[in-house]
Amino acid sequence: MLSPEVTPFKKVGGLGDAVSALSKYLATRGHDVRILMPKYSDMHDFDDVEPLEGPLIVRLGGQEAYSRLWRKNLPGSFADCYFIEHNQYFGASDPYLGPSGKEGDNGERFTFFSRASIDFCEHIDWIPDIVHCHDWTCALTPVYLNTTETNRPMGRVASVFSIHNLEHQGRFHKSLLSFSGLPELTFRTDGLESMGDLNMLKGALYHSTKISTVSPTYAEEIQTIEGGHGLHQVLQFRASDLTGVLNGVDLEEWNPLKDPDIPQFFGVDDMAGKVLAKSALQEAYGLEVDPKIPLFTVVSRFAGQKGLDLLASIGDRLMTEMRIQVAILGSGDVSLEESFQRLNSSYPLGFGSYIGFKNELAHLTIAGGDCFIMPSRFEPCGLAQMYAMIYGSVPLVRATGGLVDTVKQFQEGRGIGTGFLFDAPTGEALYETISRACATYYNSFVEFEQLQKNGMLGDYSWDASALKYEEIYTSAIEARSDTPF
Repeated sequence: MLSPEVTPFKKVGGLGDAVSALSKYLATRGHDVRILMPKYSDMHDFDDVEPLEGPLIVRLGGQEAYSRLWRKNLPGSFADCYFIEHNQYFGASDPYLGPSGKEGDNGERFTFFSRASIDFCEHIDWIPDIVHCHDWTCALTPVYLNTTETNRPMGRVASVFSIHNLEHQGRFHKSLLSFSGLPELTFRTDGLESMGDLNMLKGALYHSTKISTVSPTYAEEIQTIEGGHGLHQVLQFRASDLTGVLNGVDLEEWNPLKDPDIPQFFGVDDMAGKVLAKSALQEAYGLEVDPKIPLFTVVSRFAGQKGLDLLASIGDRLMTEMRIQVAILGSGDVSLEESFQRLNSSYPLGFGSYIGFKNELAHLTIAGGDCFIMPSRFEPCGLAQMYAMIYGSVPLVRATGGLVDTVKQFQEGRGIGTGFLFDAPTGEALYETISRACATYYNSFVEFEQLQKNGMLGDYSWDASALKYEEIYTSAIEARSDTPF
């Protein structure tokens, strides 16, 4: 497994959770799973690590880079996680922003990481059956396997490339090719070249043995002009090798029956702990403590993809036209941070915001809410809506990507559904859907409780998804063994 983030060592978004949980599950099924990730300056849960002997020599174009390796068991699993230390590339705390503070560093940083993944396996004398690469930051690994490694031990290793978010592709100046040591012939339209730049993710789409993405609906969306971010034709070309597999949830971390970050454990048969979580959440955000007011929550990055500008645009209307509360945890876009802070100041008993991230508060915010808002413009899979349903917080989401695959529309009077979905990415559509959720809460609470229970009874484990990945791995190994060299 190759990833720039792995929970609990480093988490920025759902990628870290997904890689960690999948690795744990595969290891319990008897697979030898080893994870490679960078060692950042503020690494979490980094006690009791074991240094490996000797430097790892990473062979780049015309030069060698020396780095150090560390090893630690992935907590709660049989999988080992290895960390590559190189201060020039990973001496910062932000996985996606280099030590110089410039995103332009990322070309060299993640070229180094991709090349290191090859040299790492040879260094520890371990040739895997599969290299599973997660997103653009390790997208050059399949390219190396198909070119420079052809007649070397790693040359017959199959690769699986997972697209977690196609919007981020790793586009850099073509001069990066010389730094990488990859052959000139890889810089062409059916490879790394994209409008004169070097596009890492595009290279992986052409060179990976098999490709996955994180939901069936997203697998369809990225093959369209609207959802393909310029690569729809490549994905159409590789469609027979592309599979959409929903992420699962790490039920050891996200489980109201044993979550240490909530005031009292609870489950579908005893919701008293959720009532306490709601009160604790209202207190944490300085809101009026009242169990009868519907509380809508958000835990998210503040980015255009997430559609939270739609919520900001209707914030005043929500506070003045409805009797509801909103609690938001997140950070990112400065204008959104300011908008939510203004709403907090203007309506302190009804609108709460915490700019930043605290894992404990994230758990409480999801557990204590009545509804969970995700108005995403696109959402490859999404994990937060599944976390919300597990904790009896009814998701209110836009009908896109993995949200369509995981949240089923409420059907009034029939006891069917797990949440509220809307189509148009507009503030008005979001407002109307929140109004519908409020009406259900106030006028038909029995139905609202049924929605909560429906969501809590769903299966969000990695069972089915991990089995699907095993099928993809088997298919990739068979396809690679048939490849002539």
